[in-house]
Amino acid sequence: MNHRICTIALAACAASFTALAADAPQPPASAAQAAPTVSLQARLTASVNGSKVPAMGAVLIRQGQVTELAIAGLRAKGSAEAVQRGDVWHLGSNGKAMTATMVARLVEKGMLSWDAPLSQLLPELAADMQAAYRDVTLRDLLAHQAGLQADIDESWMAVFYKDKRSLHEQRLAFARIALAQAPAFARGAGDGYSNSGVLIAGLAAERATGLPYEALMQREVFEPLGLRSAGFGATHRGQPLGHKAGEPVEGVEADNPAVIAPAGGITLSLEDWARFAIDQMAGEQGRGKLLKPETYRLLHQPAREGGKFALGWRVQGSMAGVNARHLAHTGSNGAWFALIVLKPDSEDAVLVTSNAGEDVEADKAVRAVAVAALKAMAP
Repeated sequence: MNHRICTIALAACAASFTALAADAPQPPASAAQAAPTVSLQARLTASVNGSKVPAMGAVLIRQGQVTELAIAGLRAKGSAEAVQRGDVWHLGSNGKAMTATMVARLVEKGMLSWDAPLSQLLPELAADMQAAYRDVTLRDLLAHQAGLQADIDESWMAVFYKDKRSLHEQRLAFARIALAQAPAFARGAGDGYSNSGVLIAGLAAERATGLPYEALMQREVFEPLGLRSAGFGATHRGQPLGHKAGEPVEGVEADNPAVIAPAGGITLSLEDWARFAIDQMAGEQGRGKLLKPETYRLLHQPAREGGKFALGWRVQGSMAGVNARHLAHTGSNGAWFALIVLKPDSEDAVLVTSNAGEDVEADKAVRAVAVAALKAMAP
């Protein structure tokens, strides 16, 4: 499926800023000091005007506070509707960190275990799965250490678009196919990015609770953080639309089939995405709303010595020439492209998104804005 869900080598109002800061975890007192502007608005406007990307949005977070939020462009090519604050954007695989956070909440509640083998988490699939997968854990799945193939055969998309079974039954069917595939490598022996692995982790959460993944995300992540804009699937007129081959796309096929949502199907506003990012960083310092500090730190550390993946994140020691611990991810379903970079130790972050994909080089436009912001934020 060409990694359409995730491409890792994978939107001006003082009142709104005040509301966002009030709802967010409280940063250190030093964050109240004014930070120099990165001129996100000018950067986005220039990027949209100089490319085929219809619209972009970005957020800058300094010391746990939103200091800039900018949007530029049109909700859809050929439309006169400009993007608005509060519009929702498709995050693609950036939703994996949210899925990992939901799973972590269930672990803290004793409903799941980081160390339970997959044969116990999904016993109905144990007999048919490759023997190499039976001891795989949730940490392996969420940090791409399970040895699973990146995806199942691309023909699955057409099948699941038409599937009338419940999403839980569809996810069981998807997992059965993925777990019958030969391993790409031995468990824990390398990094092997896998959308299938994160879907299977979401499926395990469904089985443990008896609730759909989407309901679990609402209960465990969206509601506690006040992410009122959060939803799933394709956007509709009145919101930004994704674009393929330079044209807006609508309807169910404007996104991947809903079966894959745990690996990348979340839509939400820039303000709400920033709330999630702020909580992830504040959580390490004991100011998170969702998890214990040690659980946030577990989510953010490589799953193995020398590995590059944490649980829902890629860990890097340097980005854009800046030496610091970075948690990063990108996401695309082929019609959108989004990127997030967190610097948890300083509680700084850059979030950039667009309503187009790699076919019009939206990925390059998004990365360019992110790199410029990271450099401008550097000490």
